[in-house]
Amino acid sequence: MPMNSNAKSSSRLSVAPMMDWSDRHCRYFHRLISSRALLYTEMVTAPALVRGGALHLLDHNVEEHPVALQLGGSDPHELAQAARMGQAAGYDEINLNCGCPSDRVQSGTFGAVLMKHPQTVVDCVTAMQDAVDVEVTVKCRIGVDDQDAEDVLPEFLARLGAVGCSRIIIHARKAWLKGLSPKENRDIPPLDYDLVQRMRGLFPHLHLSINGGITDLDQALGFLDNGLDGVMVGRAAYHQPWDILGEADVRIWGQGDSKTPEDVARAMLPYIEAHLSTGGRLHQVTRHMMGLFAGRPGARRWRQILSEGATRDGAGPELVERALSHIGWAKAA
Repeated sequence: MPMNSNAKSSSRLSVAPMMDWSDRHCRYFHRLISSRALLYTEMVTAPALVRGGALHLLDHNVEEHPVALQLGGSDPHELAQAARMGQAAGYDEINLNCGCPSDRVQSGTFGAVLMKHPQTVVDCVTAMQDAVDVEVTVKCRIGVDDQDAEDVLPEFLARLGAVGCSRIIIHARKAWLKGLSPKENRDIPPLDYDLVQRMRGLFPHLHLSINGGITDLDQALGFLDNGLDGVMVGRAAYHQPWDILGEADVRIWGQGDSKTPEDVARAMLPYIEAHLSTGGRLHQVTRHMMGLFAGRPGARRWRQILSEGATRDGAGPELVERALSHIGWAKAA
């Protein structure tokens, strides 16, 4: 069973599932910055879990909670099995990806292409709900390709709400399944925040979070103040984690302490030592820490020391200590 049942309240601010980025080391690091924000795994495909090839992706540290497992898939039976595995591993929420536009994901009828098949989504969600006790949620786009988002999105939300899926994260862009790369799909389709805001009025019984293009905590708070239930932040939380997460506990939940980015970096040292003791490499952890001091004195030297030294044989926590010696946090405060 999950270690923490506060996933819903923590979803007022969440860090998006990001392929190749939001692994267990990244999530542990983010948890040291914010004790409340909801964290998500990278997308894990249900077939890979069920067939045993991705079991290592379920690994996580008890300190990460509340943490959600995002699944990709389109087969209700497989997704139900994968959801059971996620619950058994201790995840607080199981999320179905209906937003990823990559060709690789589309070929398995995963991700954003599911926006074209709402009944399949309903069947998958229902099977997952029947399989687990933790909440099953969905992350979607406002539509795909030439769909009329004004029609497609409310119908999609209504179908999910009808089967009791009440928490949905909406990336406020369409996904173009042909002609744009996943990276371009994060930038080129225009954002339609107003459409997502209107869904709040149409579906007051649903818990709706907004995602896409959110770059700072003030912007996130603006969406919450305007009635949305949650905000999911992706790349900004990865590249400037302190700017997004450092004050989130105080400003969103009214709690927190006075730690600094330097405190967080030092708190990572025992974790790094434990990772190295099991045969891990330093760069597997420190690659996620590059942006901790973004915009602050010494940040460039911090990144340089870590990027140049962390991949070398024998690199250890002392490299982080050396990089820290170049940080002028006290001068910037």
